Amino acid sequence: MVFGKELHYKTQGFSFVLDITSDVQGVIEESGLVSGIACISAIGSTASISTIEYEPALIADLSEALERLVSQNLASRHSATWGDDNGFSHLRATLLGPGICLPFKDQRLIVGTWQQIILIDHDNRPRQRRVYIQLVGE
Repeated sequence: MVFGKELHYKTQGFSFVLDITSDVQGVIEESGLVSGIACISAIGSTASISTIEYEPALIADLSEALERLVSQNLASRHSATWGDDNGFSHLRATLLGPGICLPFKDQRLIVGTWQQIILIDHDNRPRQRRVYIQLVGE
């Protein structure tokens, strides 16, 4: 059986990180599926889904690492072409990817004790983000 649901989040941009683990778990419980795979995908080209230990120091480390990897001050052809100065956000999203798939069993996500699912909004302004969760299981 397949079950899907779209969730919405208000974000701040500039690689803002939001813990969405409990929302994904809620979709699994709502689905009635017992075991399977949960695929979580950010809709749009300037956001990512990943996992991390969601604690303030590590979130700050992630932000600094992304800035070193692809600075928001990067002069990009995309920004020059479109005038929106968000080329860096597209590159960050491309490097991290739009989504992940995680298993679940007995209606519980199989994740580590300190592993949370995160939505990262890389854009250069606040956004209303959409995340789609597709479950395949029984």
